[in-house]
Amino acid sequence: MSSFEEHCQESVRLFGRPFREVHLWLDELAGKPPHGMRHRRFRHHAAGVRQVEALFGPEAARAARQHIESDLRQEGWTSNDPFPRDSEQYVAMGLF
Repeated sequence: MSSFEEHCQESVRLFGRPFREVHLWLDELAGKPPHGMRHRRFRHHAAGVRQVEALFGPEAARAARQHIESDLRQEGWTSNDPFPRDSEQYVAMGLF
């Protein structure tokens, strides 16, 4: 799993700034009961990217998508797989 700092470093490398607020928002539920590491189903999908765009703007949405893709790759997802559209599809894909 990528850490908060790793996500921020990747954002600096790819987008020129850390987007800390985006990474904090995406992982806000991480480790908190009852979700634990199954927090990703709530914001790690296309609907979550749209929420980031509404909250933080279009550039932040690009950083959110990258964060999510990085996390998905750690679960075996590849760019040939569909990007989950929402919580239901995230779970249906066998991701948690």
